[in-house]
Amino acid sequence: MTVLIDKTKLDKNLKAVKSNPAVPENYVPHPISDAWSRDDVEALFALPFMDVILKAQSVHREHHAPNSVQMSQLLSIKTGGCAEDCGYCNQSAHFDTGLKAEKLIGMNAVLDAAHKAKTGGAGRFCMGAAWREPKERDMDALCDMVSRVKDMGLETCMTLGMLSPSKAQRLSDAGLDYYNHNIDTSPEDYDRVISTRTFEDRLHTLNIVRDSGMKVCCGGIVGMGEQAEDRIGLLLTLANLNPAPESVPINALVPVPGTPLGDSEPVHPIDFARIIAVARIMMPKSYVRLSAGRETMTDEAQALCFLAGANSIFVGETLLTTDNPSETEDRALFTRLGIVSE
Repeated sequence: MTVLIDKTKLDKNLKAVKSNPAVPENYVPHPISDAWSRDDVEALFALPFMDVILKAQSVHREHHAPNSVQMSQLLSIKTGGCAEDCGYCNQSAHFDTGLKAEKLIGMNAVLDAAHKAKTGGAGRFCMGAAWREPKERDMDALCDMVSRVKDMGLETCMTLGMLSPSKAQRLSDAGLDYYNHNIDTSPEDYDRVISTRTFEDRLHTLNIVRDSGMKVCCGGIVGMGEQAEDRIGLLLTLANLNPAPESVPINALVPVPGTPLGDSEPVHPIDFARIIAVARIMMPKSYVRLSAGRETMTDEAQALCFLAGANSIFVGETLLTTDNPSETEDRALFTRLGIVSE
């Protein structure tokens, strides 16, 4: 099997993680599975398109209802002013994108949005905050949000940046079902996209989430100017997490003027569907979410992604700060395809 991450780079990043005062001195990373090799993934990407789609659809039908899609809704509970410099993100304080930083929103606004999400058919309610990591002073409010949304009969998910073990456990104890923490791109491409935290920081947070008992939502973004080998490296890392994430969002970059990656070349729809198909084959039991970027996709492109094994989407007219198809558009597409929501 091919080594997942270059050993020299892994050792360097691990030292950086251990120098973080929030990381215990005896920290040992979770083992990374070698179930998939780079050669395996390269072979899947090299298949003729019809063959990889057929293989993905066959795998999909073994593990999931073929015409059912899970629907989640995402709410920004704290917008802008993030200390991270993720090159794709308009919420970073490092870039001038015209987005104004806001404080953590109140409980009533969260509950109103959750009620609307449930009424619209969403089964999971996701809350995202533009932070490097949550501060202790905000934990009571965050845990209360989780509990109150759970009481409405919705699954809960949050994305708040990095977590310490104690904060992860508090969220888990409050009833948080999923924690989202994307790795964004391959280990080799990571430093081109982000400089304010390492790839190992990301893996460390995922380990903490697992240890707390929460499910993992982890994916990446394509169309950021990455190379073909980086798309392979992204899926290789995700599939070899032990276990693989229960939820895998695959995002097509929504380019934002003022961000370093805002002028990146978009991914061709057929290439994007191929990425979805390979993800489905490699992570057969996971929900593969057709995530950011749907606003610019045609119905035909989305249908191809569902055929390739995508079985989750975000609904609602915004994803944090970017546009998303309307409820009317999604309902019409699902009717044409004979898809029902979970």
